[in-house]
Amino acid sequence: MQNIIITEKNRVLLENEKEDRSGWYAFWLVLITLLMIFFGCTMLYSTSYGVAGAKYFNNQLIWCGAGFISAALMVLVGFKKISGYALTMIIASVILLAIADFLFPAVKGAHRWIKIPIPGFPINIQPSELAKLAVAIFFSKYCAERLRFMDTILHRNGPLPGVAVCVVVCVFIILGKDLGTTILIAGVVTAILFCAGIRLRWLLLVIVGGGTVLFFQIKYFSPMRWARLTSFLDPFKDAQGDGYQLANSFLAFGSGNWFGIGFSQSRLKARYLPEAHTDFIFSITGEELGYVTMLAVIMVYLVFVILGAKISTSAKTRHGMLLGVALTSIIGMQAVINIGAVCGAFPTKGMPAPFVSYGGSNMMMCLTAVGLLVSIAMETAMPDYNADLTRWLRSKVPFLKNPVEDE
Repeated sequence: MQNIIITEKNRVLLENEKEDRSGWYAFWLVLITLLMIFFGCTMLYSTSYGVAGAKYFNNQLIWCGAGFISAALMVLVGFKKISGYALTMIIASVILLAIADFLFPAVKGAHRWIKIPIPGFPINIQPSELAKLAVAIFFSKYCAERLRFMDTILHRNGPLPGVAVCVVVCVFIILGKDLGTTILIAGVVTAILFCAGIRLRWLLLVIVGGGTVLFFQIKYFSPMRWARLTSFLDPFKDAQGDGYQLANSFLAFGSGNWFGIGFSQSRLKARYLPEAHTDFIFSITGEELGYVTMLAVIMVYLVFVILGAKISTSAKTRHGMLLGVALTSIIGMQAVINIGAVCGAFPTKGMPAPFVSYGGSNMMMCLTAVGLLVSIAMETAMPDYNADLTRWLRSKVPFLKNPVEDE
């Protein structure tokens, strides 16, 4: 009996410790995010000012503001209520992807954008960014509600129906010729399945089978992607063709050496390195600020992933844990793919660096993910915090007051 009492006391102490730490995890996560955004905007200004003036910098600030509002809404509403609209988000993302695929012209061979021609501030929406969040929210909720069926592959409540929904989303992304996002979403789904407890042999079968299908699809049905896949092994062999971007990225890193040639002093950003302000912004970072700064950036991303993992493992619900894993995987995998591509470890892909590269849709997605992660941490630290926060806001903001409550 005494052992049971001691065990129960230890459990309560452990829960209290998780609650105390989760608040700090959220605080440091927000601080790291702000640091990365500040660094990203600074490098964006340096990278793009000589080519486009302050246009990209000003646009990025506007998107950051919109992203902060989205993140605040995620914290206010809470991840549980947001997850209630998971299927609606999936349907909306599929519709938007179909619109981009079939109703808008290709840009550099890919149907990824919906263009809204607003005078003075034209907006390019990338539906695949919404798809990332939609899949993360939907599939984490799906697995959390069916956790005991994860091992029964052929059961109607098993993982296959949920995976099938994710595959449908990926099909529309592939139709837009966005292989990088498809691979990223596949990685996020795999991470959720692993943490949900699916047997490793099934997971390996999916990875090997999917990888084999992808290999043959690229090799025999997509010559452009196959050329990219092979050119990164020796970019200087075709430095004026498929290896052009990566060859110039190597030159940028080589010029920067350990400490860089100086902020805003890049020679390659003006003419030689296409998409320097988006996918290859870290090449300019390496040239201007050197390897030391690049290592610091990698460390900051690593800290972000660790904090996301801490928030996930401290969550009080399986749903919160799986959603935290999914959101952290999106940011972490995207950073790995981008840095790996600009360094020549991976084939070049149109994958922006989280919080750093220019891109409104991606910035909105990343900040919304941060808001959801903070919501998970706050739910651990203060259960039902969002209900208390909503009541407080209604008492302070006149137009938010509920007439029924006032009576």
